[in-house]
Amino acid sequence: MGKLVLGIGLVLVVEGLAYALAPSLLERILAALQGLNLDQRRLLGLGSLAAGVALVWLSHAL
Repeated sequence: MGKLVLGIGLVLVVEGLAYALAPSLLERILAALQGLNLDQRRLLGLGSLAAGVALVWLSHAL
């Protein structure tokens, strides 16, 4: 349970930094995402999911 809370906290820190340091860049990224069709967004999400799982697995293996 502690690792889950840690993971959620780290996500919030990274997202908070993005909003605090580059809000206009984040708005442009979101506008670009709206230009993608549903399948492209789904593929991007699956790729991000796979990268996240790989990073968690790698950090656990080290």
